[in-house]
Amino acid sequence: MNIGVLGAGSWGIALTKLLSENGHNVTVWSIDKDEITMLNEHREHLTKLPGVKIDESVIFTTDVEATCKDKKMLVMVVPSPFIRSTAKTIAPYVTREQIVVNVSKGIEENTLMTLTEVISDEIKDVNVAVLSGPSHAEEVGKGLPTTVVAGASSKEIAELIQDTFMTDYFRVYTSPDVMGIELGGALKNVIALAAGIADGLGCGDNTKAALITRGIAEISRLGVAMGGHESTFAGLSGIGDLIVTCASKHSRNRNAGYLMGQGKTYKEALDEVKMVVEGVYSAKAALKLSVKLGIEMPIVEIVNKILFEDLSAKDAMVSLLTRMKTAEDKDLLWK
Repeated sequence: MNIGVLGAGSWGIALTKLLSENGHNVTVWSIDKDEITMLNEHREHLTKLPGVKIDESVIFTTDVEATCKDKKMLVMVVPSPFIRSTAKTIAPYVTREQIVVNVSKGIEENTLMTLTEVISDEIKDVNVAVLSGPSHAEEVGKGLPTTVVAGASSKEIAELIQDTFMTDYFRVYTSPDVMGIELGGALKNVIALAAGIADGLGCGDNTKAALITRGIAEISRLGVAMGGHESTFAGLSGIGDLIVTCASKHSRNRNAGYLMGQGKTYKEALDEVKMVVEGVYSAKAALKLSVKLGIEMPIVEIVNKILFEDLSAKDAMVSLLTRMKTAEDKDLLWK
């Protein structure tokens, strides 16, 4: 299959390696000329994914038309704040027969759209799908066992994505719940910031487990209210992605939170991480959605206060622990 990959960061390069090794003809686009020069000269991303070599058959280019033309599938791998601008850029070159697979994670702050909705808003009448799950680029690039889920409006498209990406180390499941998959992938980044903050404060495993458990409860409440299926949030793009993002040394969201827990502002943390921290961009959107739909999301609310209202990490932890007493599951009734 001829495939265009839009975005040459760590995740884009890891997937490019996977797709190339799977026998596909891959063209990779980046808006950054220096990045493309580096990739062509060294066949690896020296700063974002060092040590992962890309086959000579892969084409690296700044020509967006060449990346899209005559491709059966386009893989969108740019950071979430640039999804709309990139979709607008490629729109003149995308045809109805093509499939656009979004593998980025986030919610657009101004419109509160998921990223597949943003792509569909800019590129009319095209098949937009999602591929998501617990999948750090550093591990996929090394060929370590990974499982993800492909979501699409039709079973045929989901299974085509499954066949395209699946290898002996990269297992792909299918699902019709595009909304649930996208929300799980976006909202877990906000909870991962909280987990990192707790680590920076010196909290332990008990705290991490509490944030993961209560975090998936918040994600599920909002996700179901927006049309996602509850079972999706117990799956790979829900609890699976949340666990890996809250616990892994590779997680930029957890690492940024760790720095904030140690007393740095979110801007200082972002400068040190040196990569796009999606949770910062999704936090405001998640809070707006919770208010709009009347969904209780105390962890999301407290993360926003740390990020944008100068609440200290220590005071935030006390605030979460001393909230009004409640039941764990309000739907369970006493006999």
